[in-house]
Amino acid sequence: MRIAMIGAGYVGLVSGACFAEFGVDVALVDTDASKIAALKAGRIPIYEPGLDNLVADNAREGRLTFTTDLEEAVGGAEAVFLAVGTPTRRGDGHADLTYVFAAAEQVARAAKGPLVLVTKSTVPVGTGREVKRRVTAARPDLDIAVASNPEFLREGAAIGDFMRPDRIVLGVEDGASGERALAVLKRLYRPLYLIETPIVATGLETAEIIKYAANAFLAMKISFINEVADLCEKAGADVHQVSRGIGLDGRIGRKFLHAGAGYGGSCFPKDTLAFARTGQALGAPLRLVETTIAVNDSRKIAMADRVIAACGGSVEGKTIGLLGLTFKPETDDMRDAPSLEIVPRLVAAGAKIRAYDPEGMDVARPLLPAAVHYAANAIDAAAGADVLVLLTEWNEFRNIAPAKLAGAMAGRILLDLRNVYDPPAMREAGFTYHSIGRP
Repeated sequence: MRIAMIGAGYVGLVSGACFAEFGVDVALVDTDASKIAALKAGRIPIYEPGLDNLVADNAREGRLTFTTDLEEAVGGAEAVFLAVGTPTRRGDGHADLTYVFAAAEQVARAAKGPLVLVTKSTVPVGTGREVKRRVTAARPDLDIAVASNPEFLREGAAIGDFMRPDRIVLGVEDGASGERALAVLKRLYRPLYLIETPIVATGLETAEIIKYAANAFLAMKISFINEVADLCEKAGADVHQVSRGIGLDGRIGRKFLHAGAGYGGSCFPKDTLAFARTGQALGAPLRLVETTIAVNDSRKIAMADRVIAACGGSVEGKTIGLLGLTFKPETDDMRDAPSLEIVPRLVAAGAKIRAYDPEGMDVARPLLPAAVHYAANAIDAAAGADVLVLLTEWNEFRNIAPAKLAGAMAGRILLDLRNVYDPPAMREAGFTYHSIGRP
């Protein structure tokens, strides 16, 4: 079986490599010639654990190829996936579908025969119908079936999520075209069917809403537990125990109930905003989603204020060590990371910043104030610091002996914004220790 994947970004590259691992011939297409050249040379443009080996193995076996020639890639493909960006549209918060529609029309013009055009990108409800209208107008002579196959890949765990997913969602049209699309996609996902992965076959609109609703619900859980953490601090309760107490309820679940500095990344911020805008446009406002967005935005600002308050109300002239910059561990993704709000506010308040992140510093440099000093490691970031702030819970930070951190610092204030450290151990090491939602 041969497919084409349009877009060599995070979703396209991971999905293409994983399909190739299934034994499918995958042509990965991107308009960025430098990205394609890097992939051909064995250089991976993003950090994702295990992806470099997966790409190298399948490229060596000839199942995964890279090209800028869309027409070449589409020729002979049974299915073509659209995995292009859907960034937030300037001015109104809706998803910008420019790249999706342009790619769909290019595929239609390049097609040599009937094929299945599958939207992998996260798109608002109604996009599939508009894609169908556009490709039919571009190639009325061809039967191009349109389908929706949203991705549910967590950065840092994407390969496992693809190979062992909770479910596969396949949204197709009605009638013969939909039946043909469903048959092709089920054949493509046969290795997952064999391990009894649930397959949700539905209509285009339903599949599109499933993706947004899933992300919005998870984001809402994060904002919920962050507000509960604030209440715990006022009441003298422990948010860890609260999270465990409610998460053991099977109706609620334990995941995404970790209090912290707010969510970020490539999905939740833009997808919640686009979902809220869709609800407003259709006259069915999603008020819980709108509140989730507002809570998360204010959360990041509050974290900077929390650092300043811990320093007695001023960070003027103080050196602050930062552990972690990316929005989560096991990725170099800086998109909407809390650090992008926190660091500029601290710099503007007069602080000197020494930052370290295992993977994100090259991405962070052009996004953060020029005054930030990038350290060689965690202990270097703590060297001479009056205050140490943990922003991202990388595993290597968890294992640092408190005494080693204390020995490197000039001061003894530590703000753990991810609740990584044990409070008694940090106090025993001489720290004035602040965490989230714990006494």
